[in-house]
Amino acid sequence: MNRTHTNSNRTTANNRSRRSGTRPVGPGRRPAPVQGEFALPKTITPALPAAAEFADLDLPRHLLAELTTQGMRVPTPIQGATLPNTLAGRDVLGRGRTGSGKTLAFGLALLTRTAGQRAEPRQPLGLVLVPTRELAQQVTDALTPYARSVKLRVTTVVGGMSIGRQASALRGGADVVIATPGRLKDLIERGDCRLDRVAVTVLDEADQMADMGFMPQVTALLDQVRPEGQRMLFSATLDRNVDLLVRRYLHDPVVHSVDPTAGAVTTMEHHLLHVHGADKHATTTEIAARTGRSIMFLDTKHAVDRLTEHLLNSGVRAAALHGGKSQPQRTRTLAQFKSGHVTVLVATNVAARGIHVDHLDLVVNVDPPNDHKDYLHRGGRTARAGESGSVVTLVLPHQRRGMDRLMAAAGITPQSTRVRSGEAELHRITGAQAPSGIPVTVTAPPVERPRRSSTTKRGLRSRTAQGKRQTAQRQPVVDAAA
Repeated sequence: MNRTHTNSNRTTANNRSRRSGTRPVGPGRRPAPVQGEFALPKTITPALPAAAEFADLDLPRHLLAELTTQGMRVPTPIQGATLPNTLAGRDVLGRGRTGSGKTLAFGLALLTRTAGQRAEPRQPLGLVLVPTRELAQQVTDALTPYARSVKLRVTTVVGGMSIGRQASALRGGADVVIATPGRLKDLIERGDCRLDRVAVTVLDEADQMADMGFMPQVTALLDQVRPEGQRMLFSATLDRNVDLLVRRYLHDPVVHSVDPTAGAVTTMEHHLLHVHGADKHATTTEIAARTGRSIMFLDTKHAVDRLTEHLLNSGVRAAALHGGKSQPQRTRTLAQFKSGHVTVLVATNVAARGIHVDHLDLVVNVDPPNDHKDYLHRGGRTARAGESGSVVTLVLPHQRRGMDRLMAAAGITPQSTRVRSGEAELHRITGAQAPSGIPVTVTAPPVERPRRSSTTKRGLRSRTAQGKRQTAQRQPVVDAAA
């Protein structure tokens, strides 16, 4: 599993790319109307042939057993194509739409190449960078069973959660860290983490990290990992914002592109529903009242909260998800949606990536997305892993021209229909129906407090007993109910 290139080669390539790297779009600069993808790099060293089965790969025995336990016997196309190369230590640039199996494509290689090692305190061996807390949790959930099978410790490092607990986990020795850039940067600055022993680095959804303004943090973090280490970059889209990362940090990467656009997904339908402003609210309500689960996207947190309140008052079990919610609130809301306790998730773009819900067959853009990338990632919540689904966008008269341009940029030819609330055509496309009109309340489940360790409990009991003895000396009678 040795690297096939030298440090000097990487340094030369890095210096060359720094001089010729593309300049990101800054404030006040107008981007091109349609942001195209960059020319993919040419692979110098031929790629290894794809694997037809997991058993054909050089995976640890316990990892193979866990794959069997999880019902995974045949790799998806992106897994079969990339794993032979990533297991051999090659850098990889992979593009596959959401639901294509990207997480295991990089995760199995990361765990295999880290297995058998033990991280020192504050010095992880593997790193996965993701743009959002939700995606970090999804990756953690997906990889944890496999990490346990090869006795690797995985720690999630994200904002909105206790930085003290995350620092404690890193001090205890985390073999693999799954992190958002901002929180990892904070922990490094506190002295709770170092990246100089990280030998395998993964960038998942790198284009969204660039769109969210994380590029300076991402490059600063990548500059701290082992220069001769392996890098893998996976994303649903590869636009010019990612070009800098590819040119600077990937050396002779194996390039794999699977399902390049949502328009190529034959199990996904795309509908533009042309509505009048006065009827949009009623149309949205009837779609939300359908049988089954739906995600509805709106532009602002305020709009999300208003629609959620209206749907609850109309009898629809809805919940809001946006950046104004705390991480525990967001985690509980997602759990309720996945379990079916909530049938409509009303969200801003915070939910556009990193949320995996099985059997979700409808995504509704109540407010049209700003660009084709947002459309693709919103739509990526449905029609996952071969399932069918529909993406519906409500379009007001003044939005028609912009949506036509957006769909062309996304490579999609949608079905356009004029609809009104209460009409059969709206029901045919979306399953819309009149709501019950009986207000409902969605009760948040209780928050489970972390259990104390037995040592902590013994210490607490000892301190409590000591305190009671001291109190008893001062007060002869103590009310046990006090």
